[in-house]
Amino acid sequence: MSSNRPNGFSAAKAVVLSLGVCLSVGLTAEAPAQAASPTTAVARVTTVAAQHKLTRKQRNEHIAKPLVKKRWAHGYKKQFPCLVKLWNRESSWNHKAHNPWSGAYGIPQALPGKKMRSAGKDWKTNPATQIKWGLKYIKGRYKTPCGAWSHMRRTGWY
Repeated sequence: MSSNRPNGFSAAKAVVLSLGVCLSVGLTAEAPAQAASPTTAVARVTTVAAQHKLTRKQRNEHIAKPLVKKRWAHGYKKQFPCLVKLWNRESSWNHKAHNPWSGAYGIPQALPGKKMRSAGKDWKTNPATQIKWGLKYIKGRYKTPCGAWSHMRRTGWY
């Protein structure tokens, strides 16, 4: 079977290089102004994810990758796996995850969920908005995803 992706790229890894810039047959790089829109990026990633049969978890992880790279550029290779473990445990990367006992919501399990309004009006439905809020929260409270993951392992919460 022939592939139009660069050598070494799986369908999942080739989907998103950064918010707004997709690598896949039929998609082109967007102008920088369009790349800034999380809603546009999520719609584009969702379309590509459907074409490549990515799970919601894979799609949301791909949305997070460039945001983690931007925030922790020098430690990305160490920090991203910690974030994956943290949010696997919290929500399995489900942007609609809701804890009925605590009221925590979304990928980062914000408590209360409406805290994420500070990242965007679409905080209930947009994984990119939730991810941006969650990364800012982690940076402010734990400095890094590995710091948050370490705290989670010690206490059971972050």
